[in-house]
Amino acid sequence: MKTHRLSFRLTAAAILAAAFCSLPAHAASKEIIELQTQVQQLLDMVQRLQSTLDTRLGVVQHLAEQTADDANRVATTVNSLQQKINAQNDTGNGKLDTVSGQVQSLNDSVDELKSRIAKLDKSVQDIQAQLQNLQAPPAGAPPSSPSAASAAPNVSAPSDGSPTAASPASVAPAANTAPPLEETFQAGLRDYNSARYDVAASEFQDVAHYYPLEDLAGQAQFYLGEIAYHQLKFSEAVKYFNAVLEGFPGSPKAPAAQLRKGSAFLQMKDKKDAGIRELRQLIQRHPQTPEAAQARSKLNALGVKITPTSAR
Repeated sequence: MKTHRLSFRLTAAAILAAAFCSLPAHAASKEIIELQTQVQQLLDMVQRLQSTLDTRLGVVQHLAEQTADDANRVATTVNSLQQKINAQNDTGNGKLDTVSGQVQSLNDSVDELKSRIAKLDKSVQDIQAQLQNLQAPPAGAPPSSPSAASAAPNVSAPSDGSPTAASPASVAPAANTAPPLEETFQAGLRDYNSARYDVAASEFQDVAHYYPLEDLAGQAQFYLGEIAYHQLKFSEAVKYFNAVLEGFPGSPKAPAAQLRKGSAFLQMKDKKDAGIRELRQLIQRHPQTPEAAQARSKLNALGVKITPTSAR
């Protein structure tokens, strides 16, 4: 601005000097006074114009500074809102995962309660069957009646200690043909580890058949599923793993059964989605187990997100 002012003044001085040189000597005084007056007026106009320009430029600079400050405040507000939205999303996802885990835990508890109720119902049925067998007369024996009871001779034991004929009520029940539980399971486990799968399958089936309510029956079902998996019978393997998960949800083999069930689904045609679902459920139900770590590795290898994106 100072440069422009100096330029205007130098120009005015040059005009004044040129005019002074061109005037005759006798008219110099009057013309010089008029010229000085005009130059002064011109300088005053230039100063007013310069002042106006300075004022307007200051206003423009002030408006530019206000606009920049407003833009910065808007950017700060947007960033703050974005951070709040991200924090709310993270909190919502965390709450959703927590609720999902609680629901899965509740489902597990319900499944275990159902299993216990089924075992109690089976025990009651077995007791009722035993009572009916005890109350039923032996095969071929005539129905008892009061007259027959009164007509029956009173047979006493001989004094020489010789055995007497046993009465129908004293006949012992048929011997239990079930194999011993622990020995049969351990034999099946040895044969499984030795890759004698057919023999091991027969022994594990005996355990599951004769002792369906025992905890070892759940482990036997798991190893039956493993044998079917090794033999590439994936549908049959899924059936055995389901028996573990539904009948023995509290079994130590439950995480491994769900992992192998998901792997079996992945091996089957058009069952990839079911396999992914099983692996995700395993991670939710048993997040700290080695089986959950293997499930995460499988999902990562498939390029699948561990937690499905929930609909907003």
